[in-house]
Amino acid sequence: MGASGGGIGGTGGSDPAAPAPRLRVAILTVSDSVSRGEREDRSGAALRSRCEELGWKVVANEIVADDRDAIRKFFIGIADANRADLILSTGGTGLGPRDVTPEATIAACERLVPGLGERMREIGGRNFAKAYLSRATAGTLSRTLIVNLPGSPRGAVESLDAIAELLPHSVEILHGARHD
Repeated sequence: MGASGGGIGGTGGSDPAAPAPRLRVAILTVSDSVSRGEREDRSGAALRSRCEELGWKVVANEIVADDRDAIRKFFIGIADANRADLILSTGGTGLGPRDVTPEATIAACERLVPGLGERMREIGGRNFAKAYLSRATAGTLSRTLIVNLPGSPRGAVESLDAIAELLPHSVEILHGARHD
């Protein structure tokens, strides 16, 4: 990314008066039924809409089945190609036998960022106790931040909103900006 790369902010976040960076976002819907065409991808569409409202650029929007290897390969492909600053996955974070998104995320990531999942569960749990059953996680792969979100449209957007203010700064730091 750096100063001349195609990522967020070329200044490395050093100018406090600089406008907020425009994140490049890839969205991955994880669902057996959506991947088979049996259901509409409402969660991916809701996330796309919310990202655009936040001023972020959606650079990829794909669907895969609840398959650990397919999910991991998507994450690695996006990160290795430097296509996105942020990958948001929706689905596969529950307790069901086919819910493997967190495991795929952990397998792909170099470092975990547990605070993002903790915040989503804490904020969501205030009004919906079942939010605490989410196993959503987050981590980094190269210069890409990966965040798992629930599979329902409402849960996905509410979870994103719980951490949205943290994401641009997180990506800036991941790209080498200073914490101050």
